[in-house]
Amino acid sequence: MIRTLIFAAVLAGCATVQTPAAPARAMIIIDERAVTRDEPPPHGAIGMSTAYRISDAAPNRAMEFRKRTLHVGAAIGAHPIDHDEVYYVLEGEGEVVSDGRTARLAPGMAAYLYAGAQVGIRQLGDAPLTIIISYPLAARTP
Repeated sequence: MIRTLIFAAVLAGCATVQTPAAPARAMIIIDERAVTRDEPPPHGAIGMSTAYRISDAAPNRAMEFRKRTLHVGAAIGAHPIDHDEVYYVLEGEGEVVSDGRTARLAPGMAAYLYAGAQVGIRQLGDAPLTIIISYPLAARTP
């Protein structure tokens, strides 16, 4: 009797219909040279920058991934964020601010910034500051 119940339970488990997961979208390859433009930095237009709007080329995305080079004297002005955000330094030096607290950044360093903070970053020294900026979007893009 117990063997029959165990066998019936095993069969019931095997008979469960599994719905296959939707197939993943194909990846998108983006060459930064195709999405590059010179423009004033956001949040104050302080100086000039080169923007690499990498994730803009990915349809139906849920995050931003951008590279930006702040030319000498340029800055992304202080602005509130409603999501966590990362600034990762590739080249040059800069100073990041979050809610009035400042810190120097150099290549290989990242600033993890939290939702609700007032943040910004400025280029320091004689060389341009190149950073990666990444953050989640509130909703997928079309």
